[in-house]
Amino acid sequence: MGDLSLPFLLGTVFVLVLLSAFFSSTETALMSINRLRLRHMANAGSRSARLTEQLLKRPDRLIGIILLGNTLVNFSAVAITSVIALRMGGEPALAIATGALTIVVLIFGEVAPKTYGALYPERLALPAAWIYAGLVRLLYPFVWSANLISNGVLRLLGVSPDKVAARSLSADELRTVVAESSTVIPHTHQRMLMSILDLETITVDDIMVPRADIGGIDLDDDWDDILEQLRSNPHTRLPVYESNLDSILGILHMKKVAQSLAHGELTREELRRIAVEREAFFVPAGTTLNTQLLAFQHQRHRIALVVNEYGDVQGLVTLEDILEEIVGEFSTDPALLHRDVHREPDGGYVVNASANLRSLNRRLGWTLPTLGPRTLNGLILEYLETIPEPGTSLKIDGYAVEILQTAGNAVRTARVIPPGTAK
Repeated sequence: MGDLSLPFLLGTVFVLVLLSAFFSSTETALMSINRLRLRHMANAGSRSARLTEQLLKRPDRLIGIILLGNTLVNFSAVAITSVIALRMGGEPALAIATGALTIVVLIFGEVAPKTYGALYPERLALPAAWIYAGLVRLLYPFVWSANLISNGVLRLLGVSPDKVAARSLSADELRTVVAESSTVIPHTHQRMLMSILDLETITVDDIMVPRADIGGIDLDDDWDDILEQLRSNPHTRLPVYESNLDSILGILHMKKVAQSLAHGELTREELRRIAVEREAFFVPAGTTLNTQLLAFQHQRHRIALVVNEYGDVQGLVTLEDILEEIVGEFSTDPALLHRDVHREPDGGYVVNASANLRSLNRRLGWTLPTLGPRTLNGLILEYLETIPEPGTSLKIDGYAVEILQTAGNAVRTARVIPPGTAK
């Protein structure tokens, strides 16, 4: 290097620092790029994204190329800086030049480039993939040898580089991704996605209509009462049983009885015959909504009876109930939407205590606890640990609750005042 001019050597050091910045920034960018977004771009036809994916499938080769390049340019920069220092000031200047180069490389060749690569990975990773793809082909024998040795060391430590860890997200990780994507996903869609993920943790017990509230046809009832029930029934499907719900005959579809009912030609035996054509669909208590939704799809049912381990009917769940957990309430009919809730002028609510807590939270935007009891009655009894008298008041997670009516061993109606409601 004795024949090379000082400006040329200084220019060479400057170029080497730039190359160090390139290797440092692109290494960080390639390792931190969003793999899901990269896959989307590759599927959309981006050649750079496809090439980047191919490189990241063998990170050992890619890292080998990057480290080889970075090491060569850094050592070359040190060597040339030493020559410059010796020319300009002899051995005393050597220590100063080495310290100065260390600071320059640290700031301009490492910290700043890596930070930029972490902030804008796509901007650097996609163009750099073309350069690294060429370097991998050009330096393949050397990279192969270096990787062979390094992979052998890893195997001695119990690590197999050939078994790349799966990058699929768990349900909890996916929840975090959805929760942090509020800037790109509308709030309504975000809530629906979270609700879909929650189907794995919510069971049919959480949303079912309790046994006491199931509307059905008892064939042992007076025939005039049955006819009146059929005429006034708001549902399209009804369980038909004898004496009690544990003796289910089948599920009656109102469409099949509407014409006979309109002409007054329906008989008790005809009603029985129509009911047994569609067998009841039973599901065990504790079934998750995700499993139940698939069961409805495969079995082509829209209504199921929830039974305990002894086969006793505990409640009823419908396909609409599960879909409402995802998209919210379907009905826009105020009479149907608020059949269990009546709002008062002062902001309070008179609530049927048998109402499902999850339904109340979804319908009214409340946050009553749902990890224990499933109805407002159950929640009140759990808090008080006794059957309350009318007029009893309590607070549950900031909600003021006043018992209005009790009957037997249960609360029938209660007045609820949400937190922040003006008194």
